[in-house]
Amino acid sequence: MKAIVLVRDGAPSEAFEFQDVDMPICSPTQVMIKVSHFGLNYADIMARKGLYNDRPELPCVLGYEVVGKITEVGSEVHGFEIDDLVLGFTLFGGYAEYCATEAMGVVKLGADTNEAEATALGTQYCTAWYSACMMMNLQKGDRVLVHAAAGGVGTALVQIAKMKGCEVFGTASAPEKLDYLKEIDVDHPINYKTQDFTAEIKRILGKDRLDVAFDPIGGSNYKKTNALLGSGGRMVTFGASEWSASKGGILDKIKLAFGFGFMHPIGLLMKSKSVIGVNMLRIGENKPTYLQTCMKEVYDHYQKGVLKPKVDSIHSATEIDKAHQRLEGRKSIGKVVVKW
Repeated sequence: MKAIVLVRDGAPSEAFEFQDVDMPICSPTQVMIKVSHFGLNYADIMARKGLYNDRPELPCVLGYEVVGKITEVGSEVHGFEIDDLVLGFTLFGGYAEYCATEAMGVVKLGADTNEAEATALGTQYCTAWYSACMMMNLQKGDRVLVHAAAGGVGTALVQIAKMKGCEVFGTASAPEKLDYLKEIDVDHPINYKTQDFTAEIKRILGKDRLDVAFDPIGGSNYKKTNALLGSGGRMVTFGASEWSASKGGILDKIKLAFGFGFMHPIGLLMKSKSVIGVNMLRIGENKPTYLQTCMKEVYDHYQKGVLKPKVDSIHSATEIDKAHQRLEGRKSIGKVVVKW
């Protein structure tokens, strides 16, 4: 089968090769999927640049979610049949024509499902659901800040927060992204390139403070955001995209660590705050029932029209470099998708 193999760290035009590789083996607890579409996530960018610790040794095949039809069902798997259209959470291996993945991380799709849209329901919408519903338990009236709100996870978090009756603050980096935030009913769109988001939020809230914040950026952005939380404030950090601009050296690591600032449990206790880190790779590996719940809830709300993924662009597999450039350049609004 064909696969897009990451062979070296670096620019997307140099890092990938199309190769003929062996078909994966479908274990008793897995299903085999003939991939029609796969999605990109910012972790793919970090992995390509050698900045993601969980990445397998080179050469390797990246990819966290695929959409396609089942071609083989493991002997211990029930509820799936050959030719079922499915979304699969893949824990790497998604950039290939076929992918074997654990059935606990697979959900059956309706035959009329938009396959490009469905890729967003994997890593991005499950990250948002796990963070907002299972970890943060958003409440009606919560004042919620979503950083990178025009991205895939950001879009999902905004939609979930609005579903829960929250007041939403969203940051983005360009006028067209601010227009998009207005379209998805963000109450307070903020251009962090032209505005100090902390000063703007304080201006809007007056003496009040945020209840919940979601931060995929990390570093100094985390510290600034944490300072905006009031008593009972909760924060999810689910990425460190600030790290992607570095070369990964020891000085860069120190700079990133100092950017986050010093956090001590006593400080959280006295201010009644909480901070939670979310890594869906760990959840998929160690808490597959949680992942399964997220996938079912997300797809159910997608079918009801409550959750509406935004597809930014669809690239052919031979345009993997352009897909990576699109996402890494922070030009995308919603999900970047690749089609075989």
